[in-house]
Amino acid sequence: MADKKAARLPRKTYEKELLRQQTELVKLQEWARASGTRLVVVFEGRDAAGKGGTIKRVAEHLNPRVARIAALPKPTERERSQWYFQRYVEHLPAAGEIVLFDRSWYNRAGVEHVMGFCTKEEHQLFLRQCPIFERMLVEAGVLLRKYWFSVSDTEQQERFRRRLEDPLRRWKLSPMDLESITHWEAYSRAKDEMLVHTDISEAPWYVVESDDKRRARLNMIAHLLSSVPYREVPPPVLELPERPPSTGYQRPPRDLQTYVPDHAASL
Repeated sequence: MADKKAARLPRKTYEKELLRQQTELVKLQEWARASGTRLVVVFEGRDAAGKGGTIKRVAEHLNPRVARIAALPKPTERERSQWYFQRYVEHLPAAGEIVLFDRSWYNRAGVEHVMGFCTKEEHQLFLRQCPIFERMLVEAGVLLRKYWFSVSDTEQQERFRRRLEDPLRRWKLSPMDLESITHWEAYSRAKDEMLVHTDISEAPWYVVESDDKRRARLNMIAHLLSSVPYREVPPPVLELPERPPSTGYQRPPRDLQTYVPDHAASL
């Protein structure tokens, strides 16, 4: 573990490359919008594996009307009665859109299976249907990319500890997250079985080593950019217009409106 920490990517190197990659992501976004491309990126992995931080960096400078994050809550009673993939289909992109799934239909292969939230029959049905479902997406023209963030047990536990101690990140930790520590091997077996059934040529899995979050983010974004045949789309020519002359408008007196107190002045 000490070796991995010593090899952590320097912040300046990370920030410089991240900015370059985020600039390319904006180009990819504009290409997707102009070409009508539908792109789905699935982020999966254990709790505290670094999915959320990576998604945040991917989406940071993108237009939320084009690139959106899908992080579905627990299914409702009505959704539980639907075909399993049905509620995810509603969040798939239309032409010119990008959807980043912060966890996805693969919940059934992981937490639902390990924690007993689905039956063995439902789990096996998922493993049979998932490759068919994903082939249908690809055949329909959807670009599908699937990333598994792989974190070691010691690094995961350290991240849990930091979350417990940090009031700004305490919300990231749930009782279910802590319970996953006692099911480490069960999650490992579930992941292995999932990969056997769903690592298909039309939609392969890509594993991201994520003990070093900086490296994981850069590696994942670099791979995504290299796997999509985007090109730079020339932006429309825009010019800032001259402000027209005043026509006599006068602003109402300030005391007629309620202003937010100047808290910054007290600092």
